[in-house]
Amino acid sequence: MTGNDEMVPKDPRGTHVGNKDIYGRKITYSWWEPEVQYNWALGPAMSRFLEELKKGSIVGRKCRKCRRILVPPRMFCERCYNPTDEWVKIEDTGTIETFSISYIDSDARKIKDPIFIGVISLDGASPKHGIMHYFGEVKADEIHIGMRVKAVWKHVSERTGAITDIKYFKPLKKGGGKK
Repeated sequence: MTGNDEMVPKDPRGTHVGNKDIYGRKITYSWWEPEVQYNWALGPAMSRFLEELKKGSIVGRKCRKCRRILVPPRMFCERCYNPTDEWVKIEDTGTIETFSISYIDSDARKIKDPIFIGVISLDGASPKHGIMHYFGEVKADEIHIGMRVKAVWKHVSERTGAITDIKYFKPLKKGGGKK
């Protein structure tokens, strides 16, 4: 038996390496963290949606086959599988479909004043098509499903082309907005 024979594993499939092998320096290893740069392509529908938000406008896409107006926009209709055909301007008003009152912030810390978040069906989009967003200028005992709301936009100089260009949705005064 030569000195190299003891290095040959008994099982030809290999030998399991554990933490004690690494920390005991029985094997050589290295740690490498590559510096990787990447781009994320949003596609034509979401890119245009975000560009329009930066301008203070909401857009959707219309499917001529099933007649739906999709928000957020998609290039293909998931109902009939046809390409969507045209851009449609959507109002920045809508109706609360569902909501949640949270006494925990985004860092999972308890807070005194609640956060309101929910889904808004936007005017001009097909029924039940809209976005999830925050609500503001409302109290826990006032917010309700069916409440009419309007977007509160960041100042144009603060907009970045993100859904957060809308700060929140606030209640519409009686008689305000479409139904």
